[in-house]
Amino acid sequence: MQQLPPSAVQRLVQSSAPERRPVLLDVREPWEFQQAAVRLAAADTLHIPMREIPSRLAEIDPARTIVCVCHHGGRSLQVAHFLVQRGYIDVINLQGGIDAWSREVDPSVPRY
Repeated sequence: MQQLPPSAVQRLVQSSAPERRPVLLDVREPWEFQQAAVRLAAADTLHIPMREIPSRLAEIDPARTIVCVCHHGGRSLQVAHFLVQRGYIDVINLQGGIDAWSREVDPSVPRY
């Protein structure tokens, strides 16, 4: 499991071939996801709140690179560890979460 800053995640998504692009797994609550989300045309985004991850694990493809995202990086780090414990190989935590994404990559994403 890796932790990457927002700029590195952006480069990873944009430089990956379409069939190898990471999945952005947003583990925030629905109201948070509606308020602010990472928007990258080249990325597949999957929104599963943290509490639903165990029951919806089958929706997360273990063959893909998974980038876990939350507000500040704490919940997503827990989910990343959970996925690794379940056998997922290529898991990344977005350091600083959507808040850091807004500050460092895309200031149009609202901060809350």
